[in-house]
Amino acid sequence: MDNSDTRSQVQAAGSADAQVSATSVPPHTFQIAVLPGDGIGHEVMAEAIRVLQAAVSNRVTIRLQLQEVPAGAEEYLQRGNPLPADTLALCEAADAILLGAMGLPEVRWPDGREVAPQIDLREQLDLYCGLRPLRLYHSADTPLKKLQAGEIDLLIVRENTEGLFSSRLARASFKAAVVEDVLSISRVGSERVFRAAFRQAQQRRRRLTLVDKANVLPSMVFFRNVFDEVACEFPDVQTERMYVDAAALHLVQKPQSFDVIVTENMFGDILSDLAAALVGGMGLAPSADIGDHSAVFQPAHGTAPDIAGRGIANPTAMILSAALMLDWLEYPDCSHGADQIRRAVATILANPALRTPDLDGRLTTRAMGDAVLEAL
Repeated sequence: MDNSDTRSQVQAAGSADAQVSATSVPPHTFQIAVLPGDGIGHEVMAEAIRVLQAAVSNRVTIRLQLQEVPAGAEEYLQRGNPLPADTLALCEAADAILLGAMGLPEVRWPDGREVAPQIDLREQLDLYCGLRPLRLYHSADTPLKKLQAGEIDLLIVRENTEGLFSSRLARASFKAAVVEDVLSISRVGSERVFRAAFRQAQQRRRRLTLVDKANVLPSMVFFRNVFDEVACEFPDVQTERMYVDAAALHLVQKPQSFDVIVTENMFGDILSDLAAALVGGMGLAPSADIGDHSAVFQPAHGTAPDIAGRGIANPTAMILSAALMLDWLEYPDCSHGADQIRRAVATILANPALRTPDLDGRLTTRAMGDAVLEAL
């Protein structure tokens, strides 16, 4: 593949004020770091960039400056560092980060852990708020009976920087009698992700479900108590509390009852994959990892090395992640572009014949991108 697609500069047009001309006010330029990563990352990224270009091409108030930088398992194999210092510095300086997919199952650190620079980015940039939106576009895509398009429309807000992931860098001896992982919950970490979740709920249907394990774990009792305190700040949002095992059951039995879910890091990791299966799989699952100053936008799927290079990967999750990026940039023309992308994806997925092989279709990665472009 020619990766020049992901190195292009994107210029966009469109005015938030019809009285202001393109010549009188220079466009606002956003610096976007592009990390295609490994496996199918390059393939889905190329389609997302094409759609992104089309969505902002007629807008004069913004310009997106894209710069591709190396990171991932292949970078580790070649140079010994999956997240080079220059890449991290550019990500820190960027207005947003687009990430394809990273990691390969066989590429591991000497201690046995898989190389995962995407998690390193979350921690080093303090991207504490993980957003995992899931929507059912067509009844043919769900394994559940009698559900129609739009009946599943939920958002999982995942705490990204602590929880059970907090001890992932600890070293353990393979000869040890006992190895422990610590589930770390802080007041500051909990308060900020809860406030972010409440704000998300305010923009949706104003219902927020806390998922925890407060019937067993002291850390989760604390987590729930902090949630109850923060809930007092948002009286316009209806709240409920649910144990994680019950939440898994309800997601399968009545997913349409959920609006926004907020939960701990590991619980969010598991539940977001379960929810993705209910709407068609990981190829339809975008995500965002957001902090106070930086944000990464990536598909929830992995690198799929078994199909890499075959041109059959589903680019939809990457395309929808690019739309999430435009939302986060909070500029009128960016928001318009994001809405346009989502409408185009919904138009395509309303036709069950327009699918890649992961959804029992025959479209190639490129053809799926073409279809979304045509809908634009």
